[in-house]
Amino acid sequence: MIKVFDKLMDKGESRTPEERELMKLLGHLIHTFEQKHYKMEKVTPRVALIEMMKMNHLKQADIVHIFGSRGVTSEVISGKREISKANAKKLAKFFNTSTDLFL
Repeated sequence: MIKVFDKLMDKGESRTPEERELMKLLGHLIHTFEQKHYKMEKVTPRVALIEMMKMNHLKQADIVHIFGSRGVTSEVISGKREISKANAKKLAKFFNTSTDLFL
């Protein structure tokens, strides 16, 4: 399922509406399965963001639109600024995951 999810993620903006819906479903199913079967330590929102970026082969420039500026994006990633609730919602939507990951 993760391989299918990754292939859909790689399509970026060229995903069809059906593929976007499939991604949401797969993201939910993968998340639910992992929560049930893999007890993971709670990580900080910053570490979660960095790991999600690594998993999706993203650079800071790829998420500037979420934070509104390069400066704020850099401050969040460096740990100088916390992730706001509004940005946590945007990140969750962008990565198709729960806002809890970024709060």
